[in-house]
Amino acid sequence: MTRRTEWPDNPAEPSGGARSDDGPVDASAAARGAAADDVGMRSGRRSRGGAGAGSGFGEGAGRRARSGTRSSGSPSSSRAEKGEPRDPVEQARNICLRLLTGTPRTRKQLADALRKREIPDEAAEEVLARFEDVGLIDDAAFAGAWVESRHHGRGLARRALVRELRTKGVDSAVIDEAVGQLDSDQEEETARELVARKLRSTRGLDRDKRLRRLAGMLARKGYGEGMALRVVRQALEEEGEDTEGLDEPF
Repeated sequence: MTRRTEWPDNPAEPSGGARSDDGPVDASAAARGAAADDVGMRSGRRSRGGAGAGSGFGEGAGRRARSGTRSSGSPSSSRAEKGEPRDPVEQARNICLRLLTGTPRTRKQLADALRKREIPDEAAEEVLARFEDVGLIDDAAFAGAWVESRHHGRGLARRALVRELRTKGVDSAVIDEAVGQLDSDQEEETARELVARKLRSTRGLDRDKRLRRLAGMLARKGYGEGMALRVVRQALEEEGEDTEGLDEPF
């Protein structure tokens, strides 16, 4: 079975920096540039400095930073002195681009990050909508890549995948479509491979303890009780273990 790069187990929630965890295929540099230029132009028209596309972090921001020093001690002047954009759309755009660098994320993850930074809802919605338009945010692609990676990399079953995608704010209809790429036969084949890898470490234990350990491993990965019991029983039979009475739920 072909191994694929797996997603990290417990990705960091959105923060100021970028790291790898979750998401669909990373957005292209061209798409990222398009989003940056477009949102920069739109926010620049509203800024007092009249900065155009691409000036959100440059000359316009510098002028605003210098003027902000007149009211020293205020949070806004402090941000300006550090070179951070004061326009909320520019701030939202900057935060999203940092979080998306090398790490695809869902719309909800980015929205949560903007809310934590106290970005106004109107500015956040404007940036998130534009990023969706250019493909920097794509929850369907994120979910599809997540299912592919976590099933083949970690052996997770559909139930566990649904649970993980829900925590990342993916819509239920999108989740259903993504996990639909896995069928019962594929799940069972993956369950057999998981048991085969774990079987050797249980040798020497009594039969019931082996059953609980192997079935418990499958349950934690989202496999149903019926499938887990059937797969474990067959694996023990192939080793010559007496499986009489193992038809009952574990």
